[in-house]
Amino acid sequence: MVSTRTAVPILAFDELDSTNSEARRRAEAGEAGPLWITALRQTAGRGRRGRSWETGQGNLAATLLMTTEREPRDAAQVSFIAALAVSDLARAYLPASRVKVKWPNDVMVDNRKLAGVLVESGQRPEGGLWLAIGTGINLLKAPEHAERPAITLSAATLTPPPEPRVALEGLAAAFADWLEVWDEKGFAAIAAAWTERAQGLGQACSVRLPTETIEGVAEGLDSDGALRLRLADGALRRITAGDVFFGSA
Repeated sequence: MVSTRTAVPILAFDELDSTNSEARRRAEAGEAGPLWITALRQTAGRGRRGRSWETGQGNLAATLLMTTEREPRDAAQVSFIAALAVSDLARAYLPASRVKVKWPNDVMVDNRKLAGVLVESGQRPEGGLWLAIGTGINLLKAPEHAERPAITLSAATLTPPPEPRVALEGLAAAFADWLEVWDEKGFAAIAAAWTERAQGLGQACSVRLPTETIEGVAEGLDSDGALRLRLADGALRRITAGDVFFGSA
């Protein structure tokens, strides 16, 4: 089947505080998208849980602004779509076996972090939600102050990585493909694809929550995308937000 979708516009900046912040500003001003926003440099980039995110020269920082009529709980599933799209981009340059996704939406290469995803949202006055789906991909330069081991696409391939704009075009195409799957087949199809690429399922891990750190075995995704964690006493804990660590990853 040949897709009849139209290309999503790309708005490119030399510098922004944050592509997600720009998406938020535009959404709150009434813009609905879909629109990709990218910047060669971010002065105040951020990741999940309020962390800063470095956008080194030659890396990709981009945010998709879009709207949805889905309930907030379902709309949050878009983070898994973003992880799949980023992993597709990495797989275009690397063997698929080296590219993994880690709950909830990190993309890993050789057990090191290549990319992260930050999804933000808000209510629209006319109904529905706006979504800002931000991605940061280490194409050329690794972050200097990473919390965990990082990798760049250039180091993983030992060849020059794509220019950020070329990478964004590939990412946007992959994202559109996975959105079609989500719309036509539901989250079960997204979860199945994510599980096939997942790092650490069936392995022991620690999960860092705002008020505690717990340990268990990562069993897989629940129907809504929560991580099923089997504790030592046999109890099952649903993790809906947190940081997961497998070994030294």
